[in-house]
Formats: sequence, structure tokens, C-alpha cells
Amino acid sequence: MNLLYVSPDDAKPWRAAVAKHLPDATLFVWGEDPVDLNTVDYALTWMPEPGLLARMTNLKAIFNLGAGVDALLRDTTIPKNVPIVRLVDPRLSSGMTEYVVHWVLHFHRDMPTYARQQAKRSWVQHENADTAKRRVGILGLGELGQAAAHALLMLGFESIAGWSRSEKLLPGIESFVGAEQLDAFLARTDILVSLLPNTKATQGILNKDTLATLPRGAFVINGGRGSAVVDDDLIQALHSGHIAGAALDVFNTEPLPEDHPYWSMNTVFITPHVASLTTPDSAMQVITEGIEALRRGGVPANLVDLALGY
Repeated sequence: MNLLYVSPDDAKPWRAAVAKHLPDATLFVWGEDPVDLNTVDYALTWMPEPGLLARMTNLKAIFNLGAGVDALLRDTTIPKNVPIVRLVDPRLSSGMTEYVVHWVLHFHRDMPTYARQQAKRSWVQHENADTAKRRVGILGLGELGQAAAHALLMLGFESIAGWSRSEKLLPGIESFVGAEQLDAFLARTDILVSLLPNTKATQGILNKDTLATLPRGAFVINGGRGSAVVDDDLIQALHSGHIAGAALDVFNTEPLPEDHPYWSMNTVFITPHVASLTTPDSAMQVITEGIEALRRGGVPANLVDLALGY
């Protein structure tokens, strides 16, 4: 069984992970090892060059090495008859949950105010906000969104809602569904968390009109995809004070250009697409389960729906 690793990231930990979980497999690294593409059974890939996957005539499945598959699906030549599996890994979920909880608490406890006070050496106490009254809304209630919502519930947040394409019946989470309920979802949200994938339906969903629907003084956290945000509209909403602050991990252009206005805004907190990073050992365990399902003649979990784009 031959595996091909195609990614700009360091291959060494993946070699170790494959040796541990699939000792009978041979792992080739694209760009490092000589390989006959016609002998590749499974591709482990992140942002492959266009046309590469189509050259693998014996390919049985494509395993994406991240939660989002938009970079992969931009390749119009990708084989349509080969299963594409997105990565749903407990470590990815826990990493995103940590990111979401951190920034929700950051804004909920008004840490930007204390940072400004520290710069002025000002000792002023403010009343703590009440988790029972803080309204958190999560755009995208997939695996990552559900894990984050559950963690916030455990911390005492009692007013949590989620918006998704289809209704999600989750204890303690109010469900909003589809375009017709988006405004109602936004209007009741003080801290908005976007964990949406990049699809035609989600591109630019946070724009002038939708941001204006949020209550004045709301906060925006984006750990999903940068394409969900119209940057100029968010910048304007921040300058006006309608949006009080934003924590952004993903952007329309990455790396974020050095001259981008976000860098100089004291209401914006930037991280370089690190909210949830793939851990090779944990991910390889999940990928191995998918390969074993295929070898038994079954279907791996978390297949990508090409029509939906995720």
C-alpha cells in the first residue's frame, strides 16, 4: 500500500505517524522521494498543485489534512470518482475550542479595557459581566462549532445559539436555520463566532448589512475562513464603534499583507491561522480508520459532498 504526502509542511512527523499507525504502508513525500504516481493508493494532502491528483490513476481516496477543503476543491481537475475525506480529528476540535473559548472570555471579561488601563498605569475595577446573560452566537454548527458550544455551556454561558444550513437539535443551544433566520440570529448575538467553511453560500456573509444587524458593541471572532468577511465593511463597523472588537485568525489574503489596516487597529487581534493546527499522530489515527474502512469495502466517515463544498 502506497501513500503520498503532498503538503508544504514538514514531512518528518508524518513519516513517524504513518510508521506507527500503518506499518505495512510505504509513505512517499512529494518533492522529496522518487515516486511513480500510478502506484499511489492514498493521497494525504494539503493545498496540492492543480492537476497532481488527477495524475494518480490508481488512487482510492484523498485525505485532506485540514478541516477545510476549499483549497483542495479549487483544483477543477480533481478526480470526481475518488472519495475525498475531510479531517475530523479530536485534536483539531480541541484546538479550535481553545481558540474560541479564549477570545469569547477575552471580550466577555473586557480584557481590552484592562490592557488600555495598563498602558496608562490606571487602577480601575469594572463590574464583571454575567455569563448567564451574555449572548453568544456560533455561525456554523459542525464538529468544531458543536465542540466550542459545549465548552461554553460548561463555563456557564446560558444564552448560546447556532446558525447552520440544517437544524441542529443540541441541548442548551438555540438553533437558527437558513438565510431566512440569519437576521434574527445576529440580532440576539453579543459575541459572534464564525466557524463557517468557504462555500459560495458563505462568502461575504459578514458584510455591511449583516454586521449592522448585530447589536451595537458586539464582538466578532473568525476562526473559520477569511472569505466569510468583507474586510472593508468590518473595518468601517469597527471605526464607527458598532463592532467593538474583532479577533481574526483567517483572512481573505494570507499571509495578511503588511500594509493591511487590521495591523494598526487597536480593536483587532490577529493570529496567523493557528486557531487549530493538524497534529500528525492524532490525524493519522483518524486517517488509518478511513483507510481500513475502504480496505474492508466500506465507506470512510466524513466524506466531502462536492455539491455543498464541504
